[in-house]
Amino acid sequence: MCGIVGMVGEDLTIRKLVDALKKLEYRGYDSAGVAVNGREGLRVTKAVGRISALEKVLGEELDSNVVQGIAHTRWATHGGPSDFNAHPHTDCTGKIAVVHNGIIENFDVLRIDLEKKGHIFKSMTDTEVIAHLIEDHYSGDIVSAVRHTLVDLEGAYAIGVVHQDHPDVIVAARKGSPLVVGSTGESGYLASDVTPLLKHIRDVYFIDDGELAVIRPGSVSISRLDGTSVRKSSTRITWGEDSAEKGGYDHFMLKEIFEEPQTLRNALMSRIKDGAPSFKEIDHLKEEIAKARSITVLACGTSYHAGLVFQRFIQDYSGIRIEVEVASEFRYRRLPEGFSDLVIAISQSGETADTLEGIRKAKRLGTRIISLTNVVGSTISRESDAVIYINAGPEIGVAATKTYVAQVAVLVLLGAGISSIIGQSSSDIAKIVNELEGMPTVFENTLPAANEQCKRLAAEYSDFKHFMYMGRGYSYATALEGALKLKEISYIHASGYQAGELKHGPIALLDKDFPVFAIVPEDELKSKMISNIMETRARDAKVLAICSENDKEVSKTVNSRIEVPRVLDPLYPLVMSPYLQLFAYYIAVKRGLDPDKPRNLAKSVTVE
Repeated sequence: MCGIVGMVGEDLTIRKLVDALKKLEYRGYDSAGVAVNGREGLRVTKAVGRISALEKVLGEELDSNVVQGIAHTRWATHGGPSDFNAHPHTDCTGKIAVVHNGIIENFDVLRIDLEKKGHIFKSMTDTEVIAHLIEDHYSGDIVSAVRHTLVDLEGAYAIGVVHQDHPDVIVAARKGSPLVVGSTGESGYLASDVTPLLKHIRDVYFIDDGELAVIRPGSVSISRLDGTSVRKSSTRITWGEDSAEKGGYDHFMLKEIFEEPQTLRNALMSRIKDGAPSFKEIDHLKEEIAKARSITVLACGTSYHAGLVFQRFIQDYSGIRIEVEVASEFRYRRLPEGFSDLVIAISQSGETADTLEGIRKAKRLGTRIISLTNVVGSTISRESDAVIYINAGPEIGVAATKTYVAQVAVLVLLGAGISSIIGQSSSDIAKIVNELEGMPTVFENTLPAANEQCKRLAAEYSDFKHFMYMGRGYSYATALEGALKLKEISYIHASGYQAGELKHGPIALLDKDFPVFAIVPEDELKSKMISNIMETRARDAKVLAICSENDKEVSKTVNSRIEVPRVLDPLYPLVMSPYLQLFAYYIAVKRGLDPDKPRNLAKSVTVE
């Protein structure tokens, strides 16, 4: 989510540090800062906005020589964008500075403890506790102080630490967030990924979870938290600076699809405790939720499709009446006060104009609002009674990929949580939560094969001008989202339908030039779906199915198929998502289009 750079050694200037930080701008951020060690000791400079704003603040200092420095681009998770909340963060002495990517889950407990000891905090962030903890443990050995601090931290982190009195060393560590380090013999480096380092170094070390790195100009030493030394081979980076911003991927969309395992970890982190959903964000609304007999979901586009998955889950497991409304239509409906007990608004950006006006209307009618968004401090999050962040990190590609996966995962878990609050928890829900917790690993294991499978099938289907997606139950939302992805980035006309509706009109479109993409998981509606597939085959339509692995029954009835792991019914929309995204991606690439920047579309829709 955030971007980190660190340098130590000869011929180092602040400009070199800032130029390297610019290579991480693709990650998205709201503020930037540097901490450098030179003749005047440790100096910290921060600015809200782009790195160019930081450069203006630094002015002539950019060409100052320093011996050590760390830099950071922040994407807010705790506390809105401000100079105080921007990184790097320092301790009470001003001698220790820290940059951090991740979330410290127990920061509030640690902060209270430190404040009792007399530590004074300047920000609202979770990161600042790290600097104060290091100060608390410091007795002359900065490496030991960092090592002891890491034992106290719960959550995810990639950190870089400097100390004014130790100008020849940067201490770094990782748990759950990426970190790359290296040394040339004259200078040492660290970064969130290889992009900022390629101008300086090509042989790097990828730090693993639970490892600590001590970076000096002439060496990098890596150990575990218990001090045990780790022998690690370096990796030579062969791609150039231009492609490195995409991590070696051809497009951001492909990169972000491959980030989905980590996205799921971030989205679910600290939200499953002892096998049960845990949403602290809605604790103060539990009484209202327990009494709720109706829910309205407001969303647009991809978020609307995620809302449909949530609707089906709530209907199946809680018995609450639930409607999913397209926000642009909802805002103009005539509704009475108390039309719904609870509104759940879904918006990736938190700035979607139609959804924002929808929640304002709902609030005027006296309804409580829970928002689901990806952007801390966004307007929708500020105007809601409770906000649940999906923690997907910046998404550069315009078409939603990893943010959709995060939305679906969090909404299924939220549905399980609501069912528990109203007293409808069951062993079935417990199984779903357990399987959901393992989804990051499932994604990691299946994405490489999915990539090759979808690339091959895209070459086979890229010349068609039309596509019809169809599904039933949970798979209807999957059909809509699959069709949306295809038309967004490949400009092929694609429509999503409930499979049983085809015979009421849409089937008239089908012939040998109008293929069907059938969503056929191993669920209670599979036999009905196979009947619908046979109806389309009878009209000479070519059928590509996405189905459960080793499903011989489906394979006999279709022309081509994509196989996904078998999961519980509510999780098929989740596990099928990357396959549909990859299929659309490779169709677009085959047609010579840029999937990152589809025509006429914007990432955040802030107009009606």
